[in-house]
Amino acid sequence: MSRTVLITVGRMPKGLDLARGFAAEGCRVVVADPYRWHVARLSRAVAATHRTVAPAREPDRYLEQLSDIVARERVELVVPVSEETMHVVRLDDRLPAGTRLFAGPAALVHTLHDKWRFNRLAATFGLPVPPSAPLGDDAARAVVEAGPAVVKPIWSCGGAGVEFLERGAPLPAARAAGPALVQQRVDGTHLSTCSVAVGGRVLGTTVYRGVVMAGTVAVCFRRVADARAIEAWVEAFVARTGYSGFVSFDFIVAGDGTPYAIECNPRVTSGMHFFDHPAVARAVLSHGASGPVPHRPETHLQHFYATLMEAEGALLSGRPSREQFVNLWQARDVVWAPRDPLPFWGMTPASYELLAKSLFGKVSMGEAATGDIGWFGPPPMDLGEVPATPRPVGEPPAAPAARAG
Repeated sequence: MSRTVLITVGRMPKGLDLARGFAAEGCRVVVADPYRWHVARLSRAVAATHRTVAPAREPDRYLEQLSDIVARERVELVVPVSEETMHVVRLDDRLPAGTRLFAGPAALVHTLHDKWRFNRLAATFGLPVPPSAPLGDDAARAVVEAGPAVVKPIWSCGGAGVEFLERGAPLPAARAAGPALVQQRVDGTHLSTCSVAVGGRVLGTTVYRGVVMAGTVAVCFRRVADARAIEAWVEAFVARTGYSGFVSFDFIVAGDGTPYAIECNPRVTSGMHFFDHPAVARAVLSHGASGPVPHRPETHLQHFYATLMEAEGALLSGRPSREQFVNLWQARDVVWAPRDPLPFWGMTPASYELLAKSLFGKVSMGEAATGDIGWFGPPPMDLGEVPATPRPVGEPPAAPAARAG
């Protein structure tokens, strides 16, 4: 009898990647999502779909529904994907014997989701992070006096609520929507990662950069093959925390090659598209015993329809970009699969709820995709004191040594 795996969101291509990977390994794949229609529902890799309430609005009811799905479908493995991860980790103590959740402990996941706590935790490990301070704290003034800064909500996703400040600019007032972080802007190259980790050991890391953006969200991206300093940073952090699950970071690589982590996403990001997806499934199913997770051969990938919309928008606004159309032509779509073609052809109608929320709600696609599943407030448990600052504001630590070879 095949093992049943529950994927906890189906609206995003990265969830489809995981569904296809587990199906290729002989698993029966079940998908849950607050949307009635989504791209994973069209896939032959998915055996059943279930509609849930939106966890951002009804978090306790959401956990009850997931527990019911686990029981009815005899789920043996629960795999969270995106922002719903912050809710799903609370399911761990409700799971029956024999059912496993592929995610870090709830307290650790919420610590990493909190941009201020993550910054302090990484700093206590001696890993490079930009000088930061909570908005309203006296140290926040020192951050903005030292150089250009960014102000962003402590609990957010999709680039919502980000504000840029020039050096010496007045700080904004405290935000009614919740606490915010003031972080020094590092001059350099923005790169992102996605890693698979088991028991504090990294099995695979994708380092990539966005080449076409929809707001702050990359819709076309290239994998960066030579990023040893970033890989070493990730490995050191995962080892120190003992992390298991998917974990992702955003970095700014300074001119001297030092990678500064600007935030952590304890979940899957678009870097998942570059992995060999059956190998990801094997790693998760085997608790890491299957060995390192390799990458697929393609290094230039895109969300075709989103990239097309950006190219068309630039054309209609009189600001066409040759690079956008080159990317559209050259990059391989992440959804297309010859043996599972329906998700690609049906992507637009299957994404109707998401598209309608973006168009009629006048929010970005990133916000529309995550607004009903994200965690935007205080954590559900006591995380203890924020780690003490081990160095003065404005004095970054040295970069970790890159791996040999």
